Amino acid sequence: MKLLGRYVDKGMQGNVTLMPEESEDMWHAYNLIAEGDSVRSTTIRKVQNETATGSSTSSRVRTTLTIAVESIDFDTQACVLRLKGRNIEENPYVKMGAYHTLDLELNRKFELRKPEWDTIALERIDMACDPTQSADVAAVVMQEGLAHVCLITASMTLVRSKIEVSIPRKRKGNVQQHEKGLAKFYEQVMQSILRHVNFEVVKCVLIASPGFVRDQFYDYMYQQAVKMDIKVLLDNKSKFMLVHASSGFKHSLKEVLQDPAVLAKMSDTKAAGEVKALEQFYMMLQCEPAKAFYGKKHVLRASEAQSIETLLISDNLFRCQDVNLRKEYVNLVESVRDAGGEVKIFSSMHISGEQLAQLTGIAALLRFPMPELEDSDDEDDEEGAAGGNDSDSD
Repeated sequence: MKLLGRYVDKGMQGNVTLMPEESEDMWHAYNLIAEGDSVRSTTIRKVQNETATGSSTSSRVRTTLTIAVESIDFDTQACVLRLKGRNIEENPYVKMGAYHTLDLELNRKFELRKPEWDTIALERIDMACDPTQSADVAAVVMQEGLAHVCLITASMTLVRSKIEVSIPRKRKGNVQQHEKGLAKFYEQVMQSILRHVNFEVVKCVLIASPGFVRDQFYDYMYQQAVKMDIKVLLDNKSKFMLVHASSGFKHSLKEVLQDPAVLAKMSDTKAAGEVKALEQFYMMLQCEPAKAFYGKKHVLRASEAQSIETLLISDNLFRCQDVNLRKEYVNLVESVRDAGGEVKIFSSMHISGEQLAQLTGIAALLRFPMPELEDSDDEDDEEGAAGGNDSDSD
């Protein structure tokens, strides 16, 4: 997604101009646009013209319309977002208040204005427009003296850094210069990884090379990590994967990504964090049910007690038509983050999101047990049963 303009003031009023560039961007746009928002974009309108003799002719004209959105339809096959609503700005071809359907397509810019922007919507824009936010695989292709540090998103590969160091050849009886050159090269590659790889987002780092270069670099990096106590590398050791490549040039990345072992690892990355969180939730529900709750009522009460460690919430809930309900969910997300909790927003298009939807779309793992939430549920059931008995006795 390309961000062409963003004008949102402190009062969270304003508009953004965006251009979807790939199919995933249309999914982001679908999650951004809500009923009641106004959208401005180019469209084609059939216009009837009446001549002086009374005969009428029709023609199709391209014009720019602004509509107040009343209904949203997302065609995942054609990758088109259809927005139906009334025209709210003067236009030579379309009357004020007349209905029109805008088709948002790839590479067609649109301007979105909301009555009030919230943090979830702004985060969605940042995520859609910043490729590093969605790049959950990093790769280092290297050979002696040359390395490329790349980030791989669902649709493109970004070269973040190219490292070239001239390494002296091994000479008989004098290997020191060669080893010094290698150490300097490895140090630069390690610093580049630390600078460009966001380990909070990246789930897998591929180190690819011909021969034993990758093994030597990996050993050097972890010796340095232990020596200098580089926590980010020590904590993410399991994310590194050593694979073979024919050279240190970017084009050799193609063969690396076709490796079945790499494909298996990468297929797990897209929503690995969400799947793992859901597994933890099910485990907790079995072993310590007082620390795992789902359903809006229980989760809100746990949030009031600031006991939520991880909140699992479906992006489906932010598309609800009720503005106050959406605000309630946004406030919940903000309060969990303010209390130091982690929030995982599940995509309803992914299998983990479908599973969460079966648990009402909202669930929470708690820092400490809250058996009183279970008790309150039993009390509600008892009151309901008592109410039923009273009505029978009448």
